[in-house]
Amino acid sequence: MRIFVTAKPNAREDKVEKIDQGHFIVWTTEPPVKGQANFAIIKLLAEYLKTPRLNIQIISGRVSKNKVFEIK
Repeated sequence: MRIFVTAKPNAREDKVEKIDQGHFIVWTTEPPVKGQANFAIIKLLAEYLKTPRLNIQIISGRVSKNKVFEIK
């Protein structure tokens, strides 16, 4: 399953909001430096979707706010 995520780094709190079936907005307190925000987003999505972090892989948008993730 593929999901589309809009990332909001440097937020005040960590939060995941589901927009519709395949679209999410993820706020993280981590800065977008050296992949810290991407790692935090994967962690937050794993908790939200109740799946191990290893099942979530970023497909595109590593340096963009609009990202695509593959969930196994």
